[in-house]
Amino acid sequence: MASDQQLEQLEAIAKVELHQHVDGSIPVEVTWSLMRQHGLAPVETMEEMKRLLVLQPEEEGAGLLKYLDKFHYPLWVTQFYENIAEVAYAIAREAYAQGVRLLEIRYAPIIHVYAGLTPRQAIVSLLEGLNRAEAELEGLTCGVIIIAMRHQGPHIAKIIARQAVAEGQGLHDRVGVIGFDIAGAERGNPPKLFREAYEIARRGGLGLTAHAGEDEGPEFVWQAVDDLGVRRIGHGCSAVQDKELLRRLARDQICIEACLTSNYHTGAVARGEEHPVFTFLQHGVPVSICTDNTTVSNTSQLRENRLLLERLTIDEIAGIHDRARAHSFIPAERRRV
Repeated sequence: MASDQQLEQLEAIAKVELHQHVDGSIPVEVTWSLMRQHGLAPVETMEEMKRLLVLQPEEEGAGLLKYLDKFHYPLWVTQFYENIAEVAYAIAREAYAQGVRLLEIRYAPIIHVYAGLTPRQAIVSLLEGLNRAEAELEGLTCGVIIIAMRHQGPHIAKIIARQAVAEGQGLHDRVGVIGFDIAGAERGNPPKLFREAYEIARRGGLGLTAHAGEDEGPEFVWQAVDDLGVRRIGHGCSAVQDKELLRRLARDQICIEACLTSNYHTGAVARGEEHPVFTFLQHGVPVSICTDNTTVSNTSQLRENRLLLERLTIDEIAGIHDRARAHSFIPAERRRV
């Protein structure tokens, strides 16, 4: 068990968050408040609402699709410009309270347009909330990674890539879009199908990452690297099964966005097994410590860092965050810490 001194030292680290989803990280009380404002609350109490939003013990390890079920209710309220701005602001404040000073939020605008917003409006609303957070919170720098949902196919992904480029960081004095990603169900949706979308994003100056190796084997990580040209991998758990892939990730310094708690929740890592993050570190593969979905997985940056204390020292954890800065897509000239 971590000592009080260790916990204080963890709190003091200026943390880097490179993989956190909007939909899975909205504070329960914010979703509950917005649902009540709009007359949409499906249950009578916030405690009941929490059970719908947070993965329950009996649901853990049931697979990625079961995990993704928890994302449905937030979408009831994140179809409106002002609500999206509000949840972005709330997420940034929570991250800041955990010591995060470099925050990359990822977001799929296409699933926030059902009430009439355009994809561009859905993106700009998120930027508005993050700009408000940056203005109020000393030392915080934010950026947005835009997600194309795999199950909607390569053509929609190309449209989303163009929208992401249109709100790229180079066009903004404050928070802008810094990266492009694919997410959602891996099975049946291999990375290689999304080459053209990634080429649009690359030409538009966006950083490239992809969810891969969470619910499929190392071949999907290979495709993300070779076919899409990514510099980071979301999760990448299955990469440890392939020694040649580990050497490639280390050689090219491709960063693994490691999300310990959610990987156990989705079954990407079996309970009782050592998390792949330690194998990545042993092989010289850069990693970042990420939360994925703070609400769904009932976690935080501090909790994720505490999990590493079983094997690593405070200095080693601080070093991971220091090195993760080099893999952030946020331009160095924008960073305040």
